[in-house]
Amino acid sequence: MNAVSAMKQYQEVSVHSGIMDASPHLLIQMLMEGALEKIALAKGSMTNNEIARKGENISKAIAIIGGLKSSLNMEVGGALAENLSNLYDYMANRLVVANLRNDESILDEVASLMVEIKMGWDGIPDEFKH
Repeated sequence: MNAVSAMKQYQEVSVHSGIMDASPHLLIQMLMEGALEKIALAKGSMTNNEIARKGENISKAIAIIGGLKSSLNMEVGGALAENLSNLYDYMANRLVVANLRNDESILDEVASLMVEIKMGWDGIPDEFKH
């Protein structure tokens, strides 16, 4: 096993164990960070004219946003959950448009929205994180 392969395997185990030990609140934070990372990678791929890689990263970002949407508890969350669901739909649709039009500004728009949501999520007091 070469050093690069060993490092990649170590990182995968580290991420897996981090997920296993994470609270639901932390898992949502990790998903949001993952979406932001995939959007940034898509933007870099767009800039470098790496069409396949751009599409892969946008698809992964859309999948992560879908995961965030599916984690919403519509019964308990009420209007807030409904608004977030609609926003997640909007973001996913905008990412499709960004991919089709090769438009970095749309990636920036979606990333900005995700940052806003994440800032709110990060600001939740500890007593409500369970």
